[in-house]
Amino acid sequence: MATNIFVNLPVRDLPRSVAFFTRLGYTFNQQFTDETATCMIISDTIYAMLLTHDKFKSFISTEICDATRSTEVLLCLSAESRDAVDALVNTAVEAGAKEPRPPQDYGFMYGRAYQDLDGHIWEIMWMDPSNVQS
Repeated sequence: MATNIFVNLPVRDLPRSVAFFTRLGYTFNQQFTDETATCMIISDTIYAMLLTHDKFKSFISTEICDATRSTEVLLCLSAESRDAVDALVNTAVEAGAKEPRPPQDYGFMYGRAYQDLDGHIWEIMWMDPSNVQS
């Protein structure tokens, strides 16, 4: 059985975040969605739980990090090609995201990043399969 990952992210405006990520092509599991949270499907094993601040606070005993001012984590997802990297990041920027740094091109690996509406940084990268050893 594969291990699933559920990344929990606080969002200020849940409907706005859902609209943003829908524009990027993601879908949501309605079984785990209500007015305080939604489950964004990234792949068969990767999910992002987008939680209102009040809901997120119910799981923690510390303060929520302001991701527009501090970075706690970088979320990195692979893409099938360099063009797919560009397409996703360009769509994110058109939908209101910011691009926090220039593209990184190492020849065998290419990546860009976007900062979503709440400041979370999503890195999208492609690596030439011939350079990946198993």
